[in-house]
Amino acid sequence: MKNQKADTSADVMQTGILLDTGTNELEILEFHIDSDAGPEGPGVRNSFGVNVAKVMEVIESPGLEPLPGAVHPSFRGIIPLRSHILPVIDLAVWLNIAKAPAPLDNVIVTEFSKAVTGFVVSGVTGIHRVGWPEVIPPDGYLPKTGTQAIIGLVERDGHFIQLLDLETIIADLSPESDLGATAPTFVATRELKALVADDSATIRLMLKKSLTRAGITPTITANGQEALETARALARQAKAEGRPIHDFLDIIISDIEMPLMDGFTLTKNLKHDALLRDLPVVLYSSIITDELRHKGQSVGADCQISKPDLESIPEKAVQLVQEYERKRR
Repeated sequence: MKNQKADTSADVMQTGILLDTGTNELEILEFHIDSDAGPEGPGVRNSFGVNVAKVMEVIESPGLEPLPGAVHPSFRGIIPLRSHILPVIDLAVWLNIAKAPAPLDNVIVTEFSKAVTGFVVSGVTGIHRVGWPEVIPPDGYLPKTGTQAIIGLVERDGHFIQLLDLETIIADLSPESDLGATAPTFVATRELKALVADDSATIRLMLKKSLTRAGITPTITANGQEALETARALARQAKAEGRPIHDFLDIIISDIEMPLMDGFTLTKNLKHDALLRDLPVVLYSSIITDELRHKGQSVGADCQISKPDLESIPEKAVQLVQEYERKRR
């Protein structure tokens, strides 16, 4: 299978597309890892995708070799790239794919969660603009890699693109990043009820631990659509019983990038619902930029947090709930 050259891959990054807020769309960079032919048959092209917003550029692989005694078999060392010194991870090794040898691999250079990381792949295919409703949750499907790092699938040109949760991969390589593993620095003075939406099993578990230890009871959902349906069901129950929504729910905490419905669209729907608009909404992402922050503000998000700062969510949640309570008095 022929690899794309790095200059072609870099050209692919120049889309010039600006996604509107609340359109429930994203751009994904499709890349592939070609598996080696074995006794069971010919090699296979495995297609994956990542959010374009997390990609800085695509470069030629410098041909790094496995390091004896590395912290993880997939770690290939560090390389300089202008002002950055970045670790490089061989995705095929992490995903347990026997990658076919090739004269030239690519490195996808990413920036998210305040860190720059390189991921070795066989090659880059192109960029696709897709709607989040097109992203199929992996439940009921068995990705070939069998890993929780697959957060969704997109069908394109007769094949599935498996969307990778890069945060899960980084968390696996750096277990100390578990924000729920240490004692909370803040505990709520009364029990609060939070609705959490995140497509990453790793982040859901981290947030569940962190919020619970801080005295906040979380209801966990896997995407924006599920969160909206859960919130609306609670609102209907509150109305039927003649009780305020705050007896059932105090705050919504949501990732921005999710299958079926993203955090921006979720927030937009919540703030346009007469029964739910008085609930504070916290959005978080590994790529909170000025542009994304403006988008969050435009749909009514009360607070936006970068994923490396998730440990601040319990304290921020209590502050927002108290602010809303003062407004209602």
